[in-house]
Amino acid sequence: MGSRKCGSCLSSLLIPLALWSIIVNILLYFPNGQASYASSNKLTNYVWYFEGICFSGIMTLLSMIFSALGIAFSGYCLVISALGLLQGPYCRTLDGWEYAFEGTAGRFLTDSREWIQCLEPAHVVEWNIILFSILIALSGLQVVVCLIRVAIQLSKTLCGTYSVIIQPGII
Repeated sequence: MGSRKCGSCLSSLLIPLALWSIIVNILLYFPNGQASYASSNKLTNYVWYFEGICFSGIMTLLSMIFSALGIAFSGYCLVISALGLLQGPYCRTLDGWEYAFEGTAGRFLTDSREWIQCLEPAHVVEWNIILFSILIALSGLQVVVCLIRVAIQLSKTLCGTYSVIIQPGII
């Protein structure tokens, strides 16, 4: 039980510590509240390593950030693939090259008799349906996995469910 409380304290401190590291590193660029030292390159060399901003700050938060980006980017793939599926392929019809099914709101997907409108490339309707459907499924799974990761990471950080294992005899 003691290790769980210790883990709770440590995990709940992670975000504020990262944010304070960023703030403190930024303040190093303004000795005595003045910007002139930074603009004239009169600061200690180690200020320019961005250690508080990048490594103690941002890198600490990256796991959640990348999971959130995973949601956004996978969601983008899902939406664009769904739109591509509903629009149908660009193909050569009797009227020339066009989106033959653009105005059908996806009704062509369930009526394979309409697919013969696309003369070229061969089997382009099936090709698009299969591949866009696979992209929708894959990106949908990615969204779900990333959502779960964010939820777990947030609960561990905010609710303090990170556990710290203390082995006997090791100090």
